[in-house]
Amino acid sequence: MYISSSRAVAHPASGSAPARSRASVAPNVLALGSVSLVTDISSEMITAVLPMYLIYTLGLNPLQFGALNGMYFGVTALVRLAGGHAADRRRRRKLVAGVGYGLSALCKLGLLAAGSSVPLLGAVIAADRTGKGLRTAPRDALISLSSTPETLGRSFGVHRALDTTGAFLGPLAAFGLLLVAPDRYDTVFVASFCVAAFAVLMLVLLVRDRRQALDAAEPASLRGALGLLLLPGFRRVCLGAALLGAVTLSDSFVYLLLQQRLAIAAGYFPLLPLGTAAGYLLLAVPLGRVADRLGRLRVFLGGYGALLGAYLLLFGPLGGVALLAVTLVLHGLFYAATDGVLMAAVGPMLPEQLRASGMALVQTGQAVAALGSSVLFGAAWTRWGLHPAVALALAALVAAVLAALWILPLRDEGRRP
Repeated sequence: MYISSSRAVAHPASGSAPARSRASVAPNVLALGSVSLVTDISSEMITAVLPMYLIYTLGLNPLQFGALNGMYFGVTALVRLAGGHAADRRRRRKLVAGVGYGLSALCKLGLLAAGSSVPLLGAVIAADRTGKGLRTAPRDALISLSSTPETLGRSFGVHRALDTTGAFLGPLAAFGLLLVAPDRYDTVFVASFCVAAFAVLMLVLLVRDRRQALDAAEPASLRGALGLLLLPGFRRVCLGAALLGAVTLSDSFVYLLLQQRLAIAAGYFPLLPLGTAAGYLLLAVPLGRVADRLGRLRVFLGGYGALLGAYLLLFGPLGGVALLAVTLVLHGLFYAATDGVLMAAVGPMLPEQLRASGMALVQTGQAVAALGSSVLFGAAWTRWGLHPAVALALAALVAAVLAALWILPLRDEGRRP
């Protein structure tokens, strides 16, 4: 698929799931999904309360929050390539992912130590995102290498569904803790650390590395990883994904927009991600199967159509419960159609010995674009107000979707690896 070298095709004989599992999901994928479930409970406990903590407790304005939120994405861009390359070079994908999970767990206590110091909070957020950047590409490479080419969409859908179950439970846990102890964010931070530490233990005990199939392969190199951009199909996917990432508002901004539009009480803010998580959870596996049948890049681009609908609602006159429910469902549909589906699309384009590095290239482009998007939207909101900023974001997304129709190799979707 989009490549000439037969080495780039993932075969079930050695590096993938056995033939009897072709129609099912490999145990290693389920183990990785379980680790992600527990990790996301921890992460989303923080994500659910952090915007309100930074803006209403510490008094940051939208531009300052946009800069910190942009760091949330930008730092991952600096380390995703390093994490992917280290995992491929040393053939220790589980080890590199474990280091990332462990670092992020420690940062939950770092938030507690940082107190109200914005520079220290920025440093802790940077360290936490370093952990995420290190673990994401090795984890996705393990999912890809543990699956057959025919079931990649399903495997990533199952993983993302488990991951999103954690994203659903995390805000509930944070809400419950703050309900018992109002404004005690330190309680949320400590509980989040304990959950994250348990996830690291699960990774050590349950997940198997995929090293045997690569014993005779050429060692991975940074030049080889960057050389993947010479593959026309893969290069076009990288460009299209980065362009769309540049016009995507962060989750925190979407929830803040809803909170301001509907005057939602601060105590209920941690519950807003539940709508997104519910939509994602229900649709991740079905859309993964649809992507395997109809084309993964087509489903990926369709997800941005759902996001466009959510932005239109935020910009339009609709209000009340209808605005809240439909916007969050569309937001969840966007994630179900894009997150794992994109990794499933690029997996067969990449050689096994460079699978993590190639996935990191795509993720890095998205992370750099998200950094710029967050900072620019925060600046627009601060300078011109909420309504003009959302209108600008909507126009940019329309232009990016139209451009992606031309950039992405949609016509080649019929070719199978």
